[in-house]
Amino acid sequence: MRTIFGVNPQVLALALARMSESVGNSFLIVVLPLFIASDLVSGATFGLTEVAITGIVLSLFGFVNSPLQPVTGRLSDRTGRRKIFVLLGLVILAGASFAYTLATSYWHLISLRVLQGIAGAFIIPTTVALVNDLAGEDNRGGNMGTYNTFRLVGFGVGPVAAGGVVAAGPYSVASVTLTGFDAAFAFAGLTATLSFLLVVALIRDPDIEPADPDDRSGGIAVFDTTGDKFLDPVFTLGVVSFFMAVGIALFATLGEIVNTRLDQGPEMFGLQFAAFILAQVFLQAPIGRATDFYGRKRFIALGMALLVPTTLAQGFILDSWLMFFARFAQGIAGAMVFAPALALAGDIATEGSSGTTLSVLTMAFGFGVAFGPLLSGFLVSIDFVAPFAFGAVLAALGFALVVTQVEEVRTPGGSGDR
Repeated sequence: MRTIFGVNPQVLALALARMSESVGNSFLIVVLPLFIASDLVSGATFGLTEVAITGIVLSLFGFVNSPLQPVTGRLSDRTGRRKIFVLLGLVILAGASFAYTLATSYWHLISLRVLQGIAGAFIIPTTVALVNDLAGEDNRGGNMGTYNTFRLVGFGVGPVAAGGVVAAGPYSVASVTLTGFDAAFAFAGLTATLSFLLVVALIRDPDIEPADPDDRSGGIAVFDTTGDKFLDPVFTLGVVSFFMAVGIALFATLGEIVNTRLDQGPEMFGLQFAAFILAQVFLQAPIGRATDFYGRKRFIALGMALLVPTTLAQGFILDSWLMFFARFAQGIAGAMVFAPALALAGDIATEGSSGTTLSVLTMAFGFGVAFGPLLSGFLVSIDFVAPFAFGAVLAALGFALVVTQVEEVRTPGGSGDR
């Protein structure tokens, strides 16, 4: 099929759809804490503080969708259809986003967040599997990198705009008055709806052979069945993705502590937080494309090695701009790991098993993003350096796992043989 700069046109369409959905979904990261802190939500707190409730509501998305991803990935393999799962997830996501406008209690928020987690389980592994199915063996890295770039642009734009949308309310639309929160939730629902329409209009299921329901070869294996290595390579890539995600997410919950330590305002913390995403946006696509020519493993290993000093340094830095550059460098390391790891897992996957295979990595990444902030909140009570030192140790262990347990399965720059 004709490509655009080496990228399948349907992958570009899917990337645009995920970007749209990510803008609205990331809106909620900023809007939900503000909504919980307002007088619009009340009811039983289950003996927890408002801060704890906020943490639970935000983390539920990752904790719900991550363990379900292998299930939905495997279902899409068995049916040989991905698009219907993506559409179902987007319908649930849009409905839950609109329903926040009716929420008045903590129970409502928790229930809606669980629904959105289920929606994420339908969307995340099947969209990545679609990218893998649509890409060729010689351009899989570039396609994965481009897809992740668009998704991250959406994820980065959402939080920047969300606070302004809430603060600028109320709005008058067709003689109907909307609060800032109503407008933000409605916007999140509309972005998911737009994503739904893009998928309906522009995406078709590739012609793949459905997996045999009795075939267990597409399942998740921990140990290498060939006997060449100790751990299964896909499982290893999942562990490495988890370690990376934990390391990059440690920073998220330390805003007040970092601001006090560096004598800076919340705007600077926001810039530092965004530095990681900025690096990813610039580098995911070119690095992914480079892995098509030079191999995946070396980039993954180098990325994990770079994560060690860039993560540890954040525990010692006392200057705001140095923290920004450390986060940017950590983003460079992350760009070397995740898209190339997805591409390598896609190389390993057999036809009709990419949903299950790639869900190992997306599940691991989701768990890491959810666990990182919880771990840092506990470890920082020991010492400010502790969470970053822990993240650096995980990165070093991940580097060792890549070097010893992962091999290339294709010849860089050309077709490989499995």
